[in-house]
Amino acid sequence: MINVLLQVQDSLATAAGTESAAAEGMNLFDLALKGGVIMIPLLFLLGMSVYIAVERFVVIRQAAKNDDAFMNRIKECLTEGKIEAATELCERTNTPYSRMVAKGISRLGRPMNDVQVSIENVGNLEVSKLEKNLSLLATTAGGGPMLGFLGTVCGMIQAFYNMSSAGNNVDVTNLAGGIYTAMVTTVAGLIVGVVAYFAYNYLVSMVDKVVRDLEARSLEFMDILNEPAK
Repeated sequence: MINVLLQVQDSLATAAGTESAAAEGMNLFDLALKGGVIMIPLLFLLGMSVYIAVERFVVIRQAAKNDDAFMNRIKECLTEGKIEAATELCERTNTPYSRMVAKGISRLGRPMNDVQVSIENVGNLEVSKLEKNLSLLATTAGGGPMLGFLGTVCGMIQAFYNMSSAGNNVDVTNLAGGIYTAMVTTVAGLIVGVVAYFAYNYLVSMVDKVVRDLEARSLEFMDILNEPAK
């Protein structure tokens, strides 16, 4: 037993010198390779999360832009009976709330309840477009760390297998590969999870703001239609 402990101590000293020398020349790519096969889906999930986050941010930010004078011009057109001008204004504006108002204008002459339902239906469709792929971000936020944990377990199994195969000739270098896999995949999985989690919550908050704006616009439009003629 004492001989085995002495061998492990000598191996630790030798491995420490070797690892410190190797660490000086190790870059991020080399470190990623230490994670093994699990790094492939993790890198894919990270790239997908970044792409979805940037793409959705641009789309939602564009949808959140408000033209304060839009509803005033719509009111003027409807008051003067210029239905076609109001429709053309909605087409030029080309935003979620302008498409919602355009649908309401196309239903003019029908019962007010039908107009309101048609506006709400368009609003729901616009919100669903803004939420496209957000479920993938939510899935990645939970799945990334789980994949990293899977790599951790696989790495530890590899380390213990190498230890049992070495018998009395235990060498820390035999364990290094499995430990590298365990630690690198853990870090990579957490990075993927953190990026996806924060991106998802931030984008959801942006969508919520757009939803509130759509509700405000729909109420304003209905108020215009219900306003008594002068």
